[in-house]
Amino acid sequence: MASQQIQSTVQKPASAKSETRCVDATGQIAGRMCSNVAKLLLSGDRVIIINAEKTLFSGQRGTVMQGWFDYLKIASVVHPKHGPFHSRTPEGILTRMIRGMVPRAKAKGVSAMRRLRVYSGVPKSYAKNKSFSFENAKATKPAAYYIPLSEIASRIGWKGGSE
Repeated sequence: MASQQIQSTVQKPASAKSETRCVDATGQIAGRMCSNVAKLLLSGDRVIIINAEKTLFSGQRGTVMQGWFDYLKIASVVHPKHGPFHSRTPEGILTRMIRGMVPRAKAKGVSAMRRLRVYSGVPKSYAKNKSFSFENAKATKPAAYYIPLSEIASRIGWKGGSE
């Protein structure tokens, strides 16, 4: 009985049509882009984010990096295997940011996260897809005001960024 109720709340009306949207994260501010993506996911669309490593974080470089280093110090008192687990890849960081913006304990949040895919670079299967970006998430200040996610990830332990 309970599973029938959960399924009925997740389904969209017959008139609504879900789309697959390919979002290019190049030059987008991370928080604004993630909030827009969370809205799309909750409305029932499938979202594919490409070029995750080119997402930008705003703020002073030292302050932002110190915030990430402090975040990594949070650990289990008993044993590290009990978590929390900190993702160091750009895909994992963006996925975690979006997960914090959807109600992940509810059925609609669980199904929304299943519709999300995040990639560093552009996979061959999505190379021909037309991608778009959010106007309200574009970086408007000079590049010196922003830190690319690839730099943050490589400084906290991502091995994929050193090319």
